[in-house]
Amino acid sequence: MTTLRTAPSLGPLLARGALLSPFKRPGPGAAFDGEPLVLSGLRVDVDRLARYERVCGFTPGGDGLPLTYPHVLGFPSAMALMSGRAFPLPLLGLVHTSIEITRHRALPTTGTYELTVHVDHLAPHRRGTQASVVTELRKTGESAAVWESTSTYLARHRTTTATTDAHQEPDPLPAPLPVLDEWRLGGDVGRRYGAVSGDRNPIHLHPLTARLFGFPRAIAHGMWTVARCLAAHGTPPAVRAHADFRAPVLLPGTVAYAADGDRFELRRPGDDGRIHVSGRVEALG
Repeated sequence: MTTLRTAPSLGPLLARGALLSPFKRPGPGAAFDGEPLVLSGLRVDVDRLARYERVCGFTPGGDGLPLTYPHVLGFPSAMALMSGRAFPLPLLGLVHTSIEITRHRALPTTGTYELTVHVDHLAPHRRGTQASVVTELRKTGESAAVWESTSTYLARHRTTTATTDAHQEPDPLPAPLPVLDEWRLGGDVGRRYGAVSGDRNPIHLHPLTARLFGFPRAIAHGMWTVARCLAAHGTPPAVRAHADFRAPVLLPGTVAYAADGDRFELRRPGDDGRIHVSGRVEALG
């Protein structure tokens, strides 16, 4: 276990990951046993939090941290692990396919936290290799996590054997949910979210840099889309949320937000109805 005094800087980590990516050739037996990273004495920057809330549609100055905000706090540590030489999957092309978040109680914006990030396991996938990255947040002096998440990332590569793991693809979608709202997204959404999250991946920032990676225009961050949906859906203090990222959201563009009960979707408006994000929210206790 490695303890950090300050959060790693994302810019150099992303650059390191990009430089090392061409030299990584993952196979079916890819494995990683790196030590967890622990960031102690973590305090929330309330100005940055307020900007994040505005960009994602949360009510600024609400009751505690938004459900998705600890992911932003832990993202630099996750990148420190996944951009390192020992991590066998290339950072370039790594796709965030799903996230599950559990919050056990409301998270105050004051006080100090301890944040731990580790790669739980790598697993073969019919399209390549999956990595499960676990982030846990604790109040300083407490042993139990008050917030935790598991993010799944996919590195696509040639595989030699088929797999039938039922957890490797999102569950089939039931009937479409009723549309509650449509959101017109400007071309600057990726730049605005990148400024508050630190995730300045070029596919999110500008059409020219996105085209270098095969996208016709910039695409929205997956974690912005799920945060925007959860801001609209609402979440109780003790909650578990799961989201599957199914298709990118091109910027600028228009998306339809749909929800019913504990389920929500973000999809393309009209007859096409292509699903960008699907998820569910479950109250705990």
